[in-house]
Amino acid sequence: MELIKLLNSLPGAVAQGLIWGLMAIGVYITFRILDMADLTVDGSIATGGAVAAMLITSGVNPWLALVISFFVGMLAGFVTGVFHSFMGIPAILAGILTQLGLYSVNLRIMAGKANVAVNANKYYLLVSLRNVRELSLQNPILVLTLITAVVILTLYWFFGTELGSSLRATGANAQMARAQGINTDTKKLLGLMLSNGLVSFSGALLTQYQGFSDVNMGRGAIVIGLAAVIIGEVFFGKVFRNFGLKLLAVSLGAIVYYLVIQVVLWLGLNANDLKLLTALVVGIFLAVPYWRSHFLSRKKTDKEAGSHA
Repeated sequence: MELIKLLNSLPGAVAQGLIWGLMAIGVYITFRILDMADLTVDGSIATGGAVAAMLITSGVNPWLALVISFFVGMLAGFVTGVFHSFMGIPAILAGILTQLGLYSVNLRIMAGKANVAVNANKYYLLVSLRNVRELSLQNPILVLTLITAVVILTLYWFFGTELGSSLRATGANAQMARAQGINTDTKKLLGLMLSNGLVSFSGALLTQYQGFSDVNMGRGAIVIGLAAVIIGEVFFGKVFRNFGLKLLAVSLGAIVYYLVIQVVLWLGLNANDLKLLTALVVGIFLAVPYWRSHFLSRKKTDKEAGSHA
């Protein structure tokens, strides 16, 4: 009976993983490509959800609501970019300032309400939790898989262009990029906008999937995003070398994360301890590359010492 309960929960875990995977791809852009820590995402994912909820309840098509949420998220990234690139505020602090301000902005968007319901019985939604176990075209797993594929292919194309390549060069070596005539401040601004646009986009999908938007729905989002990035790199890093496949690995990492969460909950973990579990998982996976390199270098040193002896 308990095993059946676990199996019934797995489709929902996959669907959530796909949604948060899109958010994690946004985190990947700042964390890995730009090499900066951006904490704006805790606020911008809620912004996307708030915008989508208010638009859909006002009769706007959910596809259009997704697009508008993406551009509103880009505005949030623009604010962080201005704080960091043009006001000299460190990236972490700039993200915290924007995230703090977004809490009030999100309340304003939702007309002062802490949450707004988006009932699937009243409104047409692209993805909904109630269809997650149906074998139909309305299954959110199918829709989210297609959306994820389009996003990854679009980003793969974009980062292969001259503009995208200059953005990657900025993150790889800012001094060298400036020597090549690249305006690194502008590229950082663009990267933050693109990242938070994707995060907001995933927030709009999350609102449709769970049937409501909440002002606190982004709390701890950066940790989940980092977990997906690190898990994807640890599990798939040696196999997925291509840039597009690295983005796919991030999405798969989010799915693995949510599958693990479901299994742990099934084993009896208190749901109140999920944040602690997430922190531990991220900490362990962040340490794995260090442990691996430390172990290999130590093994190499011992081998060289043995050969000299």
